[in-house]
Amino acid sequence: MARIAGVDLPRNKQARIGLTYIYGIGNPRALRILASANVDPFKKIQDLGEDEVNRIRQVIENEGGVEGDLRKDVGMNIKRLIDIQSYRGLRHRRSLPVRGQRTHTNARTRKGPRKGTVANKKKATAKT
Repeated sequence: MARIAGVDLPRNKQARIGLTYIYGIGNPRALRILASANVDPFKKIQDLGEDEVNRIRQVIENEGGVEGDLRKDVGMNIKRLIDIQSYRGLRHRRSLPVRGQRTHTNARTRKGPRKGTVANKKKATAKT
């Protein structure tokens, strides 16, 4: 199993798909990395030689911006928005959609599960 940037890549996937398992690498960037490393994008990861894996690893290190460093940068950007109390920062702090989406009916992914209504908790009084 090839290990690049701290991620174990799936053995039975093509190289262009396997690289997308690394945070910060999508389809276009994976193809660009494989082209500059002179590796066939359709070759399975289990069929890659050690020298090919090393070339891929070297290209990714030169480009930078993957996994831990990228996660840290994104987190710091969000923290900066919260600290300067921008509108986007307030939306992040309240766990609401940041990019102008409606929240009246949708946004369940961001807001979490629905909270039940509290008004229906009235109990009937028993007569004796």
